Amino acid sequence: MITETKVKINTAARFNPVFRPVNEWRGRYRILKGSAGSGKSVNIAQDYIAKLSDPSYAGANLLVVRKIEETNRDSTFAELQAAIYRMFGPFAERAWKVNLNPLALECRITGNRVIFRGVKDQRQREKVKSITFKNGKLVWIWCEEATELLPEDADILDDRLRGDLAGINPNLYYQITMTFNPVSSMHWIKARYFDRTDPDVLTHHSTYRDNRFIDPAYYRRMERRKIEDPEGYRIYGLGEWGELGGLILTNYEIHDFPTARNCFDAFYYGQDFGYNHANAILGVGWKDGELYITSEVYCFEKDTGEIIGMAKSAGIDPKTEMWCDSAEPDRIKTWQKAGFRARAVKKDPGSVKAQIDFLKGRKIHIHPSCVNTIKEAQQWKWKKDPATGLYIDEPVEFMDDAMAALRYSVERLRRGPSISILK
Repeated sequence: MITETKVKINTAARFNPVFRPVNEWRGRYRILKGSAGSGKSVNIAQDYIAKLSDPSYAGANLLVVRKIEETNRDSTFAELQAAIYRMFGPFAERAWKVNLNPLALECRITGNRVIFRGVKDQRQREKVKSITFKNGKLVWIWCEEATELLPEDADILDDRLRGDLAGINPNLYYQITMTFNPVSSMHWIKARYFDRTDPDVLTHHSTYRDNRFIDPAYYRRMERRKIEDPEGYRIYGLGEWGELGGLILTNYEIHDFPTARNCFDAFYYGQDFGYNHANAILGVGWKDGELYITSEVYCFEKDTGEIIGMAKSAGIDPKTEMWCDSAEPDRIKTWQKAGFRARAVKKDPGSVKAQIDFLKGRKIHIHPSCVNTIKEAQQWKWKKDPATGLYIDEPVEFMDDAMAALRYSVERLRRGPSISILK
């Protein structure tokens, strides 16, 4: 280990004041519900890195849990890594050791560790039960997207935090933290933690409006949702309990699978152009009549040249057809000049509904690394007629950039090999 005096926490770490009560709480449960963009996950990541790097918490170890273990890589693991680099700057690698397989983090100052697990089946639940650490004990658990968990998952995790800590470090305490967007008012988390008073529980509510560090374009985007999708805004904008009805896709599964293009019968890219809203590129494979979303490039406020550079870095094959929004022919030409087989999707009357029907008629597999695609799929919904209160066959045009790219990616499959190509 290195000594405390050799590494200092960088002042670039910014803590949002709205989360001060959360970070100071030493009770057994911290339950954070909030809107998208509220900064709750960023705060929790920074809070854990700060505490695990502090010698006064020597002997503390953290378990990070998501329902599907593989989704940790591009969410919680990435968030904790980002916190390390924000907080330690050029000293990050001296302060923390990063392990990619299996995912793990170890503080070189204190010896405290972070490990990552899933609880999607009995085998994984049993692995959680057998966790041990060479130094100290498991004292903290972070459940990200906690609404994915079952009550029995939470009970298994809760049971892991037991035993006398005084012999290790009298400053340690047991604690479970949950972070999530509150989708259903009938969820067990609401009944267990929010509907009753418990001195061991801190509940916290935050929205994007509380986030002092939020990107201005994202803020404006959330404000637009208030007008375009009031029902979704209550949940994802205000962080209120609700029920997200009218979902378009229910025929997908999130799991790990081989993503090499030669694993599929056919392979295409789909791209939805954006700047203030996301520019999304998806890699989509076709095998045995089913769709596989293998990769995503998802970014904001990047010009076409920057996105082309990102695509090349991400390993996007320029020889593979890339189906794009026909509304921006100049961008398509730029991609073609860069050597990509960019094609415009022909927009006929009813083509959006036809693309959605094609998607709904096939099993869709989503790789866990496609975190933005997953978020969009989980809330992509039909519009509601304000007069009748009934859903209509038209999707809400908000936070649907990856879904648009997915629609475009199946154009060759949907129309067949004789499809005409717009230049």
